[in-house]
Parts: sequence; C-alpha cells; structure tokens
Amino acid sequence: MTLEGVLPVIKPVDFTSHDVVAKVRGILGIRRIGHTGTLDPKVTGVLPLCIGRATRVVEYIQDLPKQYEAVLTVGLATDTEDMTGTVIERVEKVDLTEADIHRVFAKFLGIIDQVPPMYSAIKVDGQRLYDLARQGQVIERKSRQVEIYELELIKLDLELDHPQIKFRVKCSKGTYIRTLCVDMGQALGYPAVMSELVRTATGPILLADCITLEELSELAKKNDVSSRMIATDQAIAHLPSCQVSELEALHAMQGKKIHLSSLPNDVYEDQEIVRLYSNDERFLGLFRWQDESKSFSPEKVFN
Repeated sequence: MTLEGVLPVIKPVDFTSHDVVAKVRGILGIRRIGHTGTLDPKVTGVLPLCIGRATRVVEYIQDLPKQYEAVLTVGLATDTEDMTGTVIERVEKVDLTEADIHRVFAKFLGIIDQVPPMYSAIKVDGQRLYDLARQGQVIERKSRQVEIYELELIKLDLELDHPQIKFRVKCSKGTYIRTLCVDMGQALGYPAVMSELVRTATGPILLADCITLEELSELAKKNDVSSRMIATDQAIAHLPSCQVSELEALHAMQGKKIHLSSLPNDVYEDQEIVRLYSNDERFLGLFRWQDESKSFSPEKVFN
C-alpha cells in the first residue's frame, strides 16, 4: 500500500526541519515528502510532514495558525534573540510584577508589526538574512504584520535576577516568537531573550497527535505507519467542502471546470478554495469557486 497523507512528527532538538525530512525519507524509503513550516534547530515540537500526493497541500497547512509554549528571560539580550547567540546586553537586576506581565500581554494581542530578526531564513536581494548576519552584516528589514490570537501566562519566576516568563501563544503564520519575546521585553523596559520554545500545535494537529522518529522506525518495521497518518483532505479540513453529482465528479477528475447543475447550499466567496467530494464521499481535489460563472475551476486534482 502506497503511503499518502500527513504524518505528524515531533521535531527533535538539534535537527533542522530538512534533517527530519531526510531522516523520514530514509525510514520510509519515500522521496516525496515535504515539511509544513521551518523550526529552528533548538526548537522542538509539532512538524507535520506531507507524504506522496499530500505534498500538494503543504501551502494550506502552512497557512494554519501555530501554537507555542515559550520561556522569555528578562534582563538579557543576544544577537540571535535566543540563547544560541552571543550576549550583547545585560542588566544585573530586574524588578517586575505579575501585573506588569499581564499589562504587556494585553498590548500584544491582535495584529502587530514585527521586524524579522537578522538570524532568519528570509531572503533579501537573493541572500538569506542569516548568511548576512554570519558575515557580521546588519541590514534594514521591513516590518510586517502578524496576528497574535491568544497569549496565556503559564508560569512566572520573578525572584530570579533575570526573571523567566513561561507563556503560551497562538499566532498567525510567519510570527517570530524570538522577536515577540524581545519586543515584549522592550515593552517591560528591559532587554529580553527567548530561552525555550516548543511548537505545541499546527492548526488542529496537537503535540499529543505526533510521534517521535524512534516511534516511526518501529511502526515502519511493523508496516503500520498508516495508522498514525492523517488523510490529506482531513489535514485541510479548515477549507470549506462541497459535494457534487457523479457526472460533475467525473468532470472534476478530468480537471475540467465544473458548471454545477444546482447551486450548493453553502455560500462561497469569490476565488475561495473548496474541497470537492463525490456523492460517495471520495475526495476529488481542491477547486476554486468562480462567483461570476457559478462554477468551480480545478486547483489541485486528486484523481
């Protein structure tokens, strides 16, 4: 049986996301594997892998909100905004209250502006920022908007000379938690650094749903990897769905534009991506709703 779908894996520490893909290719003997969001080597947590034709939906999983648990250390700053870098600023004593933390958390809820860190994979004029940073260069970066949906305090250690704030954050794609920590520290009046980070969810995929690479190896030996995989269409269940007739399903499988014999009960926005199903609930693929012609155009056909 050919494996196809989304495999929720726990990325281990000191692995890049590409390292995990290479490791899983070796375990499964499958080349067509793609990850759904880069994690820094020191960061662990949820890393959904798309296998086989499911690689065609990577972009839709990448768009999902992410959830993290992070530790913010106040009173230190590094050139990388996390503990892998060189300390560039330090204060000997920090004086904070829990009320201060809640006040700052409230400021960062909603849409905020972030300047991406120099140690990031963003390209400027064809070069990765982290490559420029390693050469000692610091260039101007444009701020961009991200959204913080939830910020929850988990634990406080305010008695330390450099207090630690453990928190949970749910955010839009493209949010740098390192930068969020630095910016929250600045709002508190101190240098700050992200000292720990775990991704606990990608959309509805939770850490509890994920398996380690060691568990994957054991499942592969038992030929039971499919038992831990998520069906491709279920991994993108946040997209709306529509059921069509058998004739329309045939046209869909042929990659044709579908002019519906009857309008769907649901109302779709123009250019919205929709999961299409046959009457017997076969997943046909992703189609784009055309409001003007009241039809679906093929986007990703799974025939």
